[in-house]
Amino acid sequence: MNDIVIGGDLTVNRLGYGAMRLTGDPGIFTPPKDREAAKAVLRRVVELGVNFIDTADAYALGDNESLIAEALAPYADDLVIATKVGNTRPSPAEWVAVGNPAYLRQQAELSLRRLGVETIDLYQLHRIGSDVPLADQIGALAVLKAQGKIRHIGLSEVTVEELKAAQEITEIASVQNMYNLVTRQHEAVLEYTAAQGIAFIPWFPIATGDLAGPDGPVSKIAAEAGATPAQTALAWLLRHSPNVLPIPGTSSIAHLEENVGALNVELTDEQYESLNALA
Repeated sequence: MNDIVIGGDLTVNRLGYGAMRLTGDPGIFTPPKDREAAKAVLRRVVELGVNFIDTADAYALGDNESLIAEALAPYADDLVIATKVGNTRPSPAEWVAVGNPAYLRQQAELSLRRLGVETIDLYQLHRIGSDVPLADQIGALAVLKAQGKIRHIGLSEVTVEELKAAQEITEIASVQNMYNLVTRQHEAVLEYTAAQGIAFIPWFPIATGDLAGPDGPVSKIAAEAGATPAQTALAWLLRHSPNVLPIPGTSSIAHLEENVGALNVELTDEQYESLNALA
């Protein structure tokens, strides 16, 4: 696998794993139907050489973090666990961002306990809350970093302007925005992070819409490349920019192995350009 460096000192393989799906609805406590099977998926993640796992305190109200610890602690030295804070689910129909510094500090302590670590490698502001100024939210994370409770700070679903504002307060190591072959509204953010040496972590990275139908262009290129449509979409992402770290998620070992197989897919220049033109 090719490597990517986060924050100047965390070297990880360029294909990560998003753990959200292991615990069902991300914002409601829905333990896995088969907890041992879910832990088997996490162990297979590591066996396959994936050493970046993304979770959040909101996923199953923290149980997603606990599941990772149950499956993988004590952690391998090169395994990076990233989590997120600041997004809540007051009811099944709504998500609400909460940026209160006291809340962010409280949730950090809970994530440390559930993950079973002394320092969180990458702590990401899940959403910017409208309840307090951005400077207060980033400032709270900067204090946690100064205390040694988190190593690096990341943001999620931000604009270039919001990222620049955060950078005036502290170093930002990563940005996690929705981005894939057919959803590219954050192209400017991707370009800015690449220029700044900031890791860009696209969530929902495999989406292809109708383009992966039986006669769709993604399916046709996948057949030419000897790959599946999902692998082709990931291969496009990996080639698109050197700072991209996709985190495809699944609760299936078979799908996990398929996703990791994207690292062996080599697109020709013509195939890449054809995919690039689909947005």
